[in-house]
Formats: sequence, C-alpha cells, structure tokens
Amino acid sequence: MSDSLFLEDAELMRLTGRKLKSHQIAWLRKEGLAFRVNATGHPVVLRSTVDQRAPLQAVPQSWKPRLVGA
Repeated sequence: MSDSLFLEDAELMRLTGRKLKSHQIAWLRKEGLAFRVNATGHPVVLRSTVDQRAPLQAVPQSWKPRLVGA
C-alpha cells in the first residue's frame, strides 16, 4: 500500500474489478463512493475514502453576532 493521497491505478482496478475508466466510474457511482474525474477522464479516489479514515476538513467557524449594548 502506498502513502499517496490517492489510490493507485492498480488499487482502483482491484477495488472496482474493472479496467475501463468508464466502468470504474459507473461502479464508484453505484457504490456511492466519493471521487472526481481528472483531466484525462480517469476517476480519482482519495485513499481516506476506502481506509475508513475521516478526510481532513476545515472546521467551519460559527458566526456569532455582536450584541449591541451588552
């Protein structure tokens, strides 16, 4: 297994059981896995999607109004 942020082509083929990029995309959509399509039309899957790790996300800061006269 690689330390890359994204799945390698061989890992993606093993995950989906498909070689063609269009079939991989169809399988990923059917399974509801998050992915993006790169400029060459290949699906790109974050490793955290299949590693059961939560992806890194910025924590949204909640907006708090300033109270007038408080």
